[in-house]
Amino acid sequence: MPGLAPPARELVVEADGGSRGNPGPAGYGAVVRDAATGETLTEAAEYLGTATNNVAEYRGLIAGLTAARALAPDAVVRVRMDSKLVVEQMSGRWQVKHPALRPLASRAAAVFPPSQVTYEWIPRERNTHADRLANEAMDAGARGEQWSPAHSTADLDHAPSAADLRAARNLAAPTATTSAAQLSVGWGPADLGPPMTLLLLRHGETALTPEKRFSGSGGGDPSLSAAGRAQAEGAAAALAARSTVDVVVSSPLARCRQTAAAVADRLGLPVEIEEGLRETDFGAWEGLTFAEVRDRYPADLNAWLTSPEVAPTGGGESFVTVTERVSAARDRLLATHPRRTVLAVTHVTPIKTLVRLALGAPPESVFRMELSAASLSTVAYYTDGNASLRLLNDTSHLA
Repeated sequence: MPGLAPPARELVVEADGGSRGNPGPAGYGAVVRDAATGETLTEAAEYLGTATNNVAEYRGLIAGLTAARALAPDAVVRVRMDSKLVVEQMSGRWQVKHPALRPLASRAAAVFPPSQVTYEWIPRERNTHADRLANEAMDAGARGEQWSPAHSTADLDHAPSAADLRAARNLAAPTATTSAAQLSVGWGPADLGPPMTLLLLRHGETALTPEKRFSGSGGGDPSLSAAGRAQAEGAAAALAARSTVDVVVSSPLARCRQTAAAVADRLGLPVEIEEGLRETDFGAWEGLTFAEVRDRYPADLNAWLTSPEVAPTGGGESFVTVTERVSAARDRLLATHPRRTVLAVTHVTPIKTLVRLALGAPPESVFRMELSAASLSTVAYYTDGNASLRLLNDTSHLA
């Protein structure tokens, strides 16, 4: 009919970001599609240097929205992401609490009027285009290059052929002129020298351990039980038999200091205290079982299980905060004790966090690891920046 404005163009923005270390080498990817035809209109990707997964995801969102606005500033935009955190925060259902994310959320919200944008969470397997772009950007950054659309494979809708796979293997193979710095992902050259080896020993049992109660750094400071002291001695005997430990460091909490002392006495080494290795502060949940927390704080517990930015009730620490603290402690140990074997006596969350970072696994992976009292895990750190998980939850010395 005369006088009616044509319907606004509808665009779909798919965005993703990743970090190989969280924080670590990071990048984002974004693609803008025509909602009616599914046609890819434009792509964007960038290597960010060192950043967290959440920062990279927000940067991918901003890039995708900016690209959509350049195509059609009056468009109606549907954003699809596999980051529940970003989707819920940008939809206004969750608060943006982390100071590093607030300005990014504000930038994203300012690209289009809010009435023109909606957000939808999708499973990771439905966000492969943007995920591939993010990984291409990180791979390019590892080579000291910038991502270029000319090198993108994100528009391949078919499975890779044998020729594709052979070409990928040839590109990945190191040449005579490849430097160690360029091999930040994958197999490294043989001349990297010995790694810094971090032996991660969880403390022995306390009275709270068998009851599976939250026991962090915000409540009491329980000592080892009789069973815990026996476990510490078992670990000490096994480590003394290896004769490979150069340095002993410990969380400041009593159960770790007592476990570390049992080992250090056998080895004739002092114990260094590393504040960054203390357990999570569980706030009001300290001393409670999981069932008790679920009964008393069901909404808070569900939010905590869903987002690494959410802290336990009553001023506890979020997994994001713990990750930053533990990463800083790891970096201090790497700088102070290069190519040495360091025994770090610590707690469940710091050990799981270090393992997760070494593997480049997502934050929710901490819920999928089992760590027994006085168990040993091992991570090796090489000079090219790679980390290798060598052992997880070994309790053979307690048999």
